[in-house]
Amino acid sequence: MAATSKSTANAPKLVDQYFDKYAESHQNKTNKLIHWICVPAIMFSLIGLLWSIPVPWDYKFLNWASFLIAFSLYYYWRLSQPLALVMVVIIGAYSALYVLIEQNIGLSGLAILCAIIFVVAWIFQFIGHNIEGKKPSFLDDVKFLLIGPIWLLHFIFKKLGIAY
Repeated sequence: MAATSKSTANAPKLVDQYFDKYAESHQNKTNKLIHWICVPAIMFSLIGLLWSIPVPWDYKFLNWASFLIAFSLYYYWRLSQPLALVMVVIIGAYSALYVLIEQNIGLSGLAILCAIIFVVAWIFQFIGHNIEGKKPSFLDDVKFLLIGPIWLLHFIFKKLGIAY
């Protein structure tokens, strides 16, 4: 039994296994650079699109994006609490931007802006994968749509010497 717990202790964490799998289709420097720009843009635009869908209730900050945010943060928390906490800060900053944009150009303006960002960012993502010569990871497993943002964060954590 001791041998089993020792081998389990040395096994890579699930989040690292996902990062390794994700990295397989993200080796080219140009594709990586595109991902550093487009993954946050896609995340911002997707949440913003959901944020802009009218809701049948009157709770200011409970909207359709809230469900994606809650699910994503729960998923991140299960993989890595430090990465999840940084994602809380990032999503909080995004939320502040949505409110600011909504106050200035309305929900429909937010929707249009996010739709444009979404389409342009995805076009560049596919250009990056064309340069890479490999299909995007999410085509094999949808969960890689959620892995992308924390995959980028894990590089920052490593550079700063912070365990995740």
